Order: sequence, then structure tokens, then C-alpha cells
Amino acid sequence: MATAALPKKIVIVEDNPALSEIYKIRLELLGHECFVASDGIAALYFIQKELPHLVLLDLMVPNIAGDQILIRMRESDWGKKIPVLVISNLNEADAPAGLRQLGIAGYAVKANLSDDEIDRLVTDILASADAAGTEAEPAAV
Repeated sequence: MATAALPKKIVIVEDNPALSEIYKIRLELLGHECFVASDGIAALYFIQKELPHLVLLDLMVPNIAGDQILIRMRESDWGKKIPVLVISNLNEADAPAGLRQLGIAGYAVKANLSDDEIDRLVTDILASADAAGTEAEPAAV
């Protein structure tokens, strides 16, 4: 699997410790620097502090829900253009309305994802963001 030319910062917003560890290890093996937030407050802290190249966002996290994290990002100067890949147990049809309009880079259902697919999605979104000058185009997932 090809690695990115330069390490990218990724914030992983996931309240399941086993899943966040899997994502973190796999993405670090690809050469990325990862920060894990297990709730919405920590997520907003890391996203604003690190200004990552990508956010992996679970929708159902404690304290501040994922859709509200995304809204706060898009309303801020610092979070307007950060690509976000939503990874949730909810099918997109059951997710909060308006996620696509908030400019997500993709949506994936955890149960349908293999580890290799996560790697591919992240690599594709980061490559798209690089090609677009840090602003990713929405990807079909």
C-alpha cells in the first residue's frame, strides 16, 4: 500500500477504544500522525489545536455529537475546509440530515468497512485534498 509523501495529521473521533486503536495503528503505519478523541469536547480541542489534514468522525460520541462537531467546524474559520470522513454505525439515510451539505468528504458504515478500505478511503481523501490545495472534493463512498 502506498504511503503519503508527507505525514498528515489526522484526528480520530471515536468513543470505542478498540476501534480508535485499530484506526490509529493502521494510519500511523501509513506514516500519518494521529490524535484520538473519545468525546466531542476532546474532538473540538484536538481539531482546533492541530488543524489536521483529515478528521475521521463518528457521529455517536459523548458530550457533543458528531454532527454538532461538524457544524461547529464549518462555522469556524479554522474548521471550514478540513476534510471530514464520517465513519458511523448509522446508515447514511438514518444519520442526521444535512451532513453532505456541510461538506463531508465521505460517509462509511463501520460494519461494512474492512481495515484496507479505511486505509484506501483515507489515502484517497488526502490525495484529493492535496490535489485541490488542502480542500478535498466530496468522495463517493
